[in-house]
Amino acid sequence: MEEKRKTKYRAKEEKDRIIKRLSRIEGQVRGIKRMVEEDRYCDDILIQISAITKSLKSLGNEMLKNHLSTCVVRELKQDNLNVIQEVIELFGRLN
Repeated sequence: MEEKRKTKYRAKEEKDRIIKRLSRIEGQVRGIKRMVEEDRYCDDILIQISAITKSLKSLGNEMLKNHLSTCVVRELKQDNLNVIQEVIELFGRLN
């Protein structure tokens, strides 16, 4: 039996903002690929990798805050206490 995948509705503005940030990160990754192809110095590449890591972490933190304040709150209001275990497991996977 196939498990039903959960979904989350995102307003157009929120979705557009997330996609814009992901597109920027995608461009940064392509930039690193180009730097490797051009035999750029390690320091330059590592600095760009650090910038991408910070960008992803920032986006992840924003999505986590949104998840807690919308999805988790909704589940708790519906008396679904299983969501607490889901959040605990999520934090374990994020580290």
